[in-house]
Amino acid sequence: MLTCIIRYHIDPAKKAQFEQYARNWGEAIPRCGADLIGYFAPHEGSSTLAYGIYNIESLAAYEQYRARLAADPLGRENYEFALKERFLLREDRTWLKLASGPQEKNA
Repeated sequence: MLTCIIRYHIDPAKKAQFEQYARNWGEAIPRCGADLIGYFAPHEGSSTLAYGIYNIESLAAYEQYRARLAADPLGRENYEFALKERFLLREDRTWLKLASGPQEKNA
C-alpha cells in the first residue's frame, strides 16, 4: 500500500474554489479506485498550503486509477475547473509507504 500526499500551494483569495475542487475529488477519487483519506484546506497558519491524501495499492494501480480519473466526467470537469479558475499555484506529490505496521501484543 502506498500513500500519496499532494501538497498544493493555492491562491489565498480563492480558498472557496479550492474547497469546491476538494469536494469534487471527494466524489470522483473513490469512484475511480483510490482510498481517499481527505482533502485539507487552510484554516490557521499558512493561508496558501492545502493537502490531498489517498492510498493506493501500487504504482501500477495508480496508473490505472489515473486513466479512470481522466475518463471520469467529474474528474475531467474538475481538471478544467482548476485550469479556468487558476487557484492552484503549485502541486507536489510525495509517495510514502507505511513504515510502522501494527504493533504485536505480547501474551
